[in-house]
Amino acid sequence: MTPDTPNLAGRVALVTGAGSGIGRAAALALARAGADLVLAGRRAEELMAVARKAEGVGRRALPVPTDVSDAAQVEALVAAGIHRFGRLDAAFNNAGIEGAFAPITELSEADFDATIAVNLKGVWLCCRQEIAAMQRFGRGGAIVNTSSWLAHGAFPGSSIYSASKAALDGMIRALAQEAAGAGIRVNNVSPGIIDTPMLRRFGDDAAMRPFVDHTPARRLGTPEDVAGAVVWLCSDAARFVTGQNLLVDGGYSIPGHRTWLAGEVTAASDRRAA
Repeated sequence: MTPDTPNLAGRVALVTGAGSGIGRAAALALARAGADLVLAGRRAEELMAVARKAEGVGRRALPVPTDVSDAAQVEALVAAGIHRFGRLDAAFNNAGIEGAFAPITELSEADFDATIAVNLKGVWLCCRQEIAAMQRFGRGGAIVNTSSWLAHGAFPGSSIYSASKAALDGMIRALAQEAAGAGIRVNNVSPGIIDTPMLRRFGDDAAMRPFVDHTPARRLGTPEDVAGAVVWLCSDAARFVTGQNLLVDGGYSIPGHRTWLAGEVTAASDRRAA
């Protein structure tokens, strides 16, 4: 651990959606920062693999297969972590699904319910249990949830997903005020275009090229890019940060850049035509 690495030694962090992508990267980054882990996800074999990686850097890890949309399972998850480690200091509520992307006239009520159940209700259920546990211990804590740049942006067809993430941004402002008296901070990270298995379900490298071209950093984000922000928000370095939504998008959502780039592309096209 380098001197500028957040130090979470002696702390316990819970991560949902920990089996792959951003959740996996964040769990391992938290372990490298010194935290023991409670790992939640739907696929037990993936959780076990992450647990072994964490144990490889000297941390303890408890995998708990969990459906975060089920209140009883979330309660059991937090209880299992506390039973094993005796405390809960941080949580990264990352579990989420892309759900159905389609025009609203082609979507069903079942599509809406399925996405909201995981992306919004699931995070709400986790926060409820985590805040209650942290309040009981009286040591404060930090909670980070995964929102998205689509909370304040959109694609055609993203009505349900965008709504699920925008709701999280409103939720944390209330939770941050409710929990502050107990020394608990609640924030969101909003990933941009991040190279994860979820993203790759939408297309190959050629399909990703327009996103790279519209990102000032000129690349897709990595799960590790987001993990670094999560570890920081869970650490004492962010001790005066709460109720905030941190964009981790390489500048993708800056409208001025995208407008300028569109003009440059049009101008280049005109020059070629001439």
